[in-house]
Amino acid sequence: MKNIIEQKIKEALKKIGINEEINFNVEHPEDFKNGDYSTNVAMICAKQLKSNPGILAEKIVLELKGLPKQGFGEIEKIEVAGPGFINFYLSREFFTEKVKEILEKGDSWGKNDLLEGKKIMVEYTDPNPFKPFHIGHLMTNAIGESLSRIVEFSGAETIRANYQGDVGPHVAKAIYGLLQSGMPEENKTVSEKAQYIGECYSKGSNFYDTDENIKKEIDEINKKIYDKSNEKINEIYEWGRKVTLDAFEEIYKLLGTKFSDGYYFFESKMAPIGEKIVRENVGEVFKESDGAIVFHGEDYDKKLHTRVFINSQQLPTYETKEIGLTITKFEKENPDRSIVITATEQAEYMKVVQKAISLIHPDYEKRMLHITHGMMRFADGKMSSRKGNVVTGESLLNDSMNIVLEKIKERDIQDEEKNDISRIVGVSALKYSILRSSLGSDIVYDQDKSISFDGDSGPYLQYSAVRANSILNKAKDIVSRQGLDIGIIPEIINDFEKLLYQFPEIVEYSYQELAPHHIAVYLTKLASEFNTFYGNTQILVEENKYMNYHLNLIKSFYQTMKNGLWLLGIEIPERM
Repeated sequence: MKNIIEQKIKEALKKIGINEEINFNVEHPEDFKNGDYSTNVAMICAKQLKSNPGILAEKIVLELKGLPKQGFGEIEKIEVAGPGFINFYLSREFFTEKVKEILEKGDSWGKNDLLEGKKIMVEYTDPNPFKPFHIGHLMTNAIGESLSRIVEFSGAETIRANYQGDVGPHVAKAIYGLLQSGMPEENKTVSEKAQYIGECYSKGSNFYDTDENIKKEIDEINKKIYDKSNEKINEIYEWGRKVTLDAFEEIYKLLGTKFSDGYYFFESKMAPIGEKIVRENVGEVFKESDGAIVFHGEDYDKKLHTRVFINSQQLPTYETKEIGLTITKFEKENPDRSIVITATEQAEYMKVVQKAISLIHPDYEKRMLHITHGMMRFADGKMSSRKGNVVTGESLLNDSMNIVLEKIKERDIQDEEKNDISRIVGVSALKYSILRSSLGSDIVYDQDKSISFDGDSGPYLQYSAVRANSILNKAKDIVSRQGLDIGIIPEIINDFEKLLYQFPEIVEYSYQELAPHHIAVYLTKLASEFNTFYGNTQILVEENKYMNYHLNLIKSFYQTMKNGLWLLGIEIPERM
């Protein structure tokens, strides 16, 4: 409907002699009293023509009313408001037909074909074996999984990729810590072993920063990892790599992420590919400097800087591995767009790397997109988990699930279902806390608010959907849910209906902006309007002559919530 209104406005402008391209907005007003759509076109044109916007708005409205009704008949009223806004009011029939459309489309409701025939690769999460799965990985996963689902919902062939750093100084630090502390007991779980490796990494890292002799020893271990020259180190490396990768898989499963087969990329494989490319382009793109190979980004853009790609020890740096990764992606799949999601602190680094890649492969430049997210801060200022340990992504997940489990421990349900509910609700609490904010901004995480069933939280959205489904289940005894007639239609259009039909627009806008928070904000508004409607309406009573329509409306709400929450990577439990 938005596209139709925009097109009709352009036709009306031509009718009054305005033929040049005008950039105007067609939006949903904050207050539905001001229509279902509103445009500022008259004010934009009046400014350019130096005329009165109110008078011009009246002329545009007159032309709009005179246009053929085809495709425009669902507009019931057009009026001028304020200094020259033009407001459009949709008909009762429009909203009724949208309810029918939602029910017919089901799980396809909200899909579009913006990316039909396109191939999009989304790289996200990117944890490092031998190190903990930290909060940044949790944030990148939530954002990356949601964006993957949004591009998939928009018609693209979507490839989920994961790049994991299985070589580098951090591995040497962890192995040094393991050599000093010894191996963990065999009877420990994969998660416990991975946690132990993370503790050994922390010890090794501290020694590296404070003891020059140990620093040299760890640097030597790093070389041996690359050239595989020490049998004991090789053995510890293979063991630790497997343990931490297995532990990550457990977390991915918990988060509802399944990366595409064959798209786990590793630094150990990308390093030699990137090194070969860098060395082949010395003199053209890269320069030798003090025994190292560097790229002078500032020579191409004053906002960029110099970075080292091969260090003085002749080892490839992260930058070189990134080149190997990017070129491997394009050679392997040649995606129309390659999206990478990382924390904001990597923004400047990635700009330099992408500039270097664009000089080697100019055709990749416009197809590479780097999206960044902010940091997570804690409302109470604490940086330790409930058990007093340093907060990791995994410990944050466990804390969230345990709090939910504590809240429902007295419920008269089986332990297995309690565990399922705590998992689904605990994970959603964290995901929503991450996705509700615009990308790039820091997040203030309040654990208590995140699991609240009131207002702005993931559990609130789940609770609203579960409530709707409960009403539909109760209605089974009154009417059949299959083939339910639309029934008698009320004349009054409530605000709840006025939000439902906007879902496809929100999905489309979320892709265009690559910003999942638009979906999160929309679903929260929708849930609020549903709960207001539910609180003010007696639905399952004989006196309600609109019962069938209300039930169809609730089914439409549940379907929209189901589809929207799926896009955020959030499940809906059977009950809460």
